[in-house]
Amino acid sequence: MKTKHFCLIGLLFFGISYVLFSKVLPDIHSPIDFAHWFNLVGACFLGSFNHVFPKNKLNTVASFVTTLGVIAHIGLCTIDFIMSSFGENDAAREALSIQISNTPSILYPFIIVGPSLLFIGLAIHALNFIKTHLILVLMVVLAAPAIGFSFFALKNGVYMLVSCVVFLLGLGLLLFRKENLKAEIV
Repeated sequence: MKTKHFCLIGLLFFGISYVLFSKVLPDIHSPIDFAHWFNLVGACFLGSFNHVFPKNKLNTVASFVTTLGVIAHIGLCTIDFIMSSFGENDAAREALSIQISNTPSILYPFIIVGPSLLFIGLAIHALNFIKTHLILVLMVVLAAPAIGFSFFALKNGVYMLVSCVVFLLGLGLLLFRKENLKAEIV
């Protein structure tokens, strides 16, 4: 398999996770937390974007930020798996939530800031194509913060899903963009 295929798998799994997070489908959370499993696998595969875009200084920064975002998603999903393991025990879930909120070394890198780094890193990768694929770059760059805004501020799963679809579509189209004829000849 080519690296682009790994990226495509990441886009697919990440997209499925956001369909499940958006609650537009009936909840299939029990007995397995499918949304977070799809998110975890998707985030890991999205790290493959570090290897498919042009190698330059921007790519170096984007790769570093994307890698931190993948690591943060792994941590976030781990925390969410632990939360879901409490089942109906809301008191235990609340106690863990309070403990995490009171532990900045977990709260910031794995809940507040870290997971956003995946979106930021992928958006930085997209900036490589701002001169040749402006619309696709705008799809990625504008949809990245819209995902977080719709989830945290609006608390609207449908807007979050639409933002994620735009983000993933932009990345997917950049992944399979047509190279210019000059580059194909060389």
